[in-house]
Amino acid sequence: MPIIFGLDPALRNTGYGIIQVEGRQLTALTYGVIKNPEKIIPSRCLIQIHQQVTDLIQEYQPDVAAVEGIIYLQNYQTAVTLGSARGAALLAFAEAGLPIYEYAPKRVKAAATGKGGAQKAQVGFMMRAMLGLTENPPTDAADALAIAMTHAQNTGVTSKPKEI
Repeated sequence: MPIIFGLDPALRNTGYGIIQVEGRQLTALTYGVIKNPEKIIPSRCLIQIHQQVTDLIQEYQPDVAAVEGIIYLQNYQTAVTLGSARGAALLAFAEAGLPIYEYAPKRVKAAATGKGGAQKAQVGFMMRAMLGLTENPPTDAADALAIAMTHAQNTGVTSKPKEI
């Protein structure tokens, strides 16, 4: 029963979702958002992301991590900020010895909803339906659950996802 840690990194709102796979059954073990208020300086945000991801790894003992891939950003500052948040989480995964896979946002949306251009609300609705949740998860957490689910769907497929 593999456990997959899905992550949608961002400096202020990093979404996470941890699922367990048993055959074709997917179960959400936990999900949420690592929130960093605007008043906290970016370097402290990175510490928070790293520490909370590390704590979740220790608690749930995932077998693998799946992360949203880098997207094209026209704004240099946004790209640096997103890359920093992503790096803080990737370091926590690497320290734990987890293999890390990345998935393009359109691929994740297509896996979750059947449409690569789906809206965030659609992803949340589908995660609720597919994982048997009682409510739609927050959008960043829904994206993270969808990333984990995308990896689960690719497990055992002959064309393996790209490990980073």
